[in-house]
Amino acid sequence: MKKIALLGALALSLLSPLTMAQEAKALRIGIEAAYPPFAYKTPDGNITGFDYDIGVALCEEMKVECKWIEQEFDGLIPALKVRKFDAVLSSMSITEERKRAVDFTGKYYATPAKLAMKSGAVMNDVATDLKGKKIGVQRSSVYDRYATDVFAPAGAEIVRYSSQNEVFLDLSAGRLDGTIADSVNIEDGFLKTDAGKGFAFVGPDFTEEKYFGEGQGIAVRKGDKALAEKISAAILAIRENGKYKAIQDKYFSFDVYGK
Repeated sequence: MKKIALLGALALSLLSPLTMAQEAKALRIGIEAAYPPFAYKTPDGNITGFDYDIGVALCEEMKVECKWIEQEFDGLIPALKVRKFDAVLSSMSITEERKRAVDFTGKYYATPAKLAMKSGAVMNDVATDLKGKKIGVQRSSVYDRYATDVFAPAGAEIVRYSSQNEVFLDLSAGRLDGTIADSVNIEDGFLKTDAGKGFAFVGPDFTEEKYFGEGQGIAVRKGDKALAEKISAAILAIRENGKYKAIQDKYFSFDVYGK
């Protein structure tokens, strides 16, 4: 009996390194799949979009398996902290506030925020032109924080939603006067659709670093510098080998990486 137990223990000791190696080759990535064209669902239920394709290219570069885990945006950082996944690749802006909670890779794209309202609307001065307006934002986003700090004191009512798609639905239905969000997301996810007819961008680009950060990066748990550096190196590699441009050209007609 002791011999059988010893053989069993030996077998486990031999299998454990293999199992650990297999697990180490998988990168669990959190993503919100309701943010076109960056991440959204196809009719058959699969995730696609710029963020998703970039993640696949990064995993190929690092020679690891991508394991995608869906999560609403406002739950991404809490879920990362409790180890539901290893990284967040979901158009997350690199801000000083978030850096206190997580570590980031270098940016993988950077696009400005914009305000969208009914065509013909004018916004020359936030302090007067947004008074009494209902502005929809995605909860816990940088756009939520900006609208709360800048638009609300000007007299705007800030209405928060779990996803930007929900914002677009209420904007189209006339329950909102406008929304502030990523310019590409507004254009591709709303203005170019039937629901977005009769709406347009209003006012300037919003790029204040205090709110909108240094671009969009991939978040990892605080202190996991090794993973952040590994992913950052992979971002640079796919930019150099042409994979990044191929993915970018699939979704956009301009450079989203920025300066």
